[in-house]
Amino acid sequence: MYNSQSIQALFKPFTFGNNKLANRIVMAPMTRKFSPNGIPGSDVADYYRRRAENGVGLIVTEGTVIHHKDSANADDIPHFYGEEALNGWANVVAAVHEAGGRIIPQLWHMGTRGHVSDYTESDIADIVQAFAQAASDAKRLGFDGIELHGAHGYLIDQFFWEKTNTRTDSYGGDMVARTRFAVEVIEACRLAVGPVFPIGLRFSQWKMTDYAAKLAPTPELLEQFLAPLSDAGVDIFHCSTRRFWEPEFEGSSLNLAGWTKKLTGKPTITVGSVGLDGDFSSHFTERKGANITTIDGAAERLEREEFDLIAVGRPLLVDPAWVIKVRDGRADELIPFTSEAVNTLY
Repeated sequence: MYNSQSIQALFKPFTFGNNKLANRIVMAPMTRKFSPNGIPGSDVADYYRRRAENGVGLIVTEGTVIHHKDSANADDIPHFYGEEALNGWANVVAAVHEAGGRIIPQLWHMGTRGHVSDYTESDIADIVQAFAQAASDAKRLGFDGIELHGAHGYLIDQFFWEKTNTRTDSYGGDMVARTRFAVEVIEACRLAVGPVFPIGLRFSQWKMTDYAAKLAPTPELLEQFLAPLSDAGVDIFHCSTRRFWEPEFEGSSLNLAGWTKKLTGKPTITVGSVGLDGDFSSHFTERKGANITTIDGAAERLEREEFDLIAVGRPLLVDPAWVIKVRDGRADELIPFTSEAVNTLY
């Protein structure tokens, strides 16, 4: 059971750009692969609508790929370009808004080449423009902001990470120099959407190939890394960790979202096994279920204003009504997450 008093911190309103969110709970982006030929259909619209009508404060869509020749390396990943795909996303926005929700797309380039030294400056300019076009389209379609996927070893993160960015031109070099590509993407998106439309950036220290990796191993280096991104126009940082309760650096209990808010002064979203009974990977390797034993700790940190929003992933994937069940103290009605849930879209 959880502490109902601390849980109330989750249900305080929050202003996100021009949007007033009803609560602090974000639906985390989760790849679903249910968009044939990259086109999200009515089933995708219904999937997001169910979460909106059940009280999710802000929905971040699954990663949607921008218009570039090698932005995706998997089938049925939704596109964020082309008339049919954009019409599909317009239907998603309409369904979510009709249910009283707020939604932003996560814009994604998967970086299928794996090593950014292969990209010419002409390639880079094309990719920057593709991100900007997607941002412009998101605003035109009525989305409530955008999130750029700069985490987990995908393209933007490949520029950040020294192991995949060994460039010797102005896009490579030290940690700050390696932010140049992301800065150009952020600035181009800002130019495309104007000064008010919210831009978020998801970033991580860890990589899919190295869970112990630290892009910035000290608070001082993290501050240096974040400063140009914040200055370029990021409004909110989505700070991806495997376990939100783990301290990011020795000598402080702050997690990555806590440090990011402290260092930039910008709002942050924490994420990482919220609402699960272990870190997310155990649900696939050990086939564990899920409960809400971790939710108290997240709510208490939120109450201390260490971060501003809490992203929930797999519990919301399996149970669209997770938010209102938590709000109303109906823990016994929560549906446990199992790995089979990823094979369905409900």
